Amino acid sequence: MNSKYKGIIPAFYACYDENGEISPQRVAALARHLQGKGVLGLYVCGSSGECIYQSVAERKLVLETVMSAVGGELTIIAHVGANNTGDSVELARHAAALGVDAIASIPPIYFKLPEHAIADYWNAMSAAAPDTDFIIYNIPQLAGTALTPALLKEMRKKPRVVGVKNSSPYVQDIRLFKVAGGEDLIVFNGPDEQYVAGRVMGADGGIGGTYGVMPELYLRAEELISGGKIAEAKALQYDIEEIIDLLCGGRGHMYAVIKEVLRLQGLDIGGVRAPLPGLATEDTALVRQVRQKISAAIDRHCCAGRTA
Repeated sequence: MNSKYKGIIPAFYACYDENGEISPQRVAALARHLQGKGVLGLYVCGSSGECIYQSVAERKLVLETVMSAVGGELTIIAHVGANNTGDSVELARHAAALGVDAIASIPPIYFKLPEHAIADYWNAMSAAAPDTDFIIYNIPQLAGTALTPALLKEMRKKPRVVGVKNSSPYVQDIRLFKVAGGEDLIVFNGPDEQYVAGRVMGADGGIGGTYGVMPELYLRAEELISGGKIAEAKALQYDIEEIIDLLCGGRGHMYAVIKEVLRLQGLDIGGVRAPLPGLATEDTALVRQVRQKISAAIDRHCCAGRTA
């Protein structure tokens, strides 16, 4: 069963119209675009989906649109964590009713809570979707709370807790979670800069925010790792890291740069939502450079003759 989680799962981007509102047409277009690239699934309404800046109704609309477009054809993981338990439970119940493969959540943010309160928060969501897998999202550098082996062991007492999306900057956490949660625990590598290292350390697959703009490269990395071609995978990871460095080098937020690269590739999904800084005029040259780097890396590593 867990094979549906072992592979490349892009973190889905927020898709807006010219007025900054959710565009169902663009959501569906992005979902089908990524499906066409051959990804295993989609992680919807997470950090890359700008969920923290969206209402419950907007997040429901995004997930409904994704499910209508590719549900049943791709693995769909819906991030349902929100700033209060009530909204999170509502989103969890809605996702389960749509038939997603799994729900996921960050820990409660802002207030530093004891681990039993964090467990209560997650368990409330899981209880609202009792027949749906649950994945813990560990991203301490943004959430302010780190998943501990003790908390993971407590959560694993619930049979539907099947995995961890580990976005901590420490690759050794992957092994720690495997030990604490059992070898059948699914662990996703989160930091895109260490995809190859994460897989070598024992991650079963990956969920990442830059996968959507260069899925060919991550799919090729997975192919190389699965084939034991670690040296080639490492060389590809170096190129990925150079691209990520560029994506983070603009005046606009990384996702603003990514969305403009996608627009140049022929897929317009709008901009980013404030307070994320949008694309600046001085980012134009950077966007062109990123696009060229992605195209060159695709030609070099996996798709000779193709361009992004």
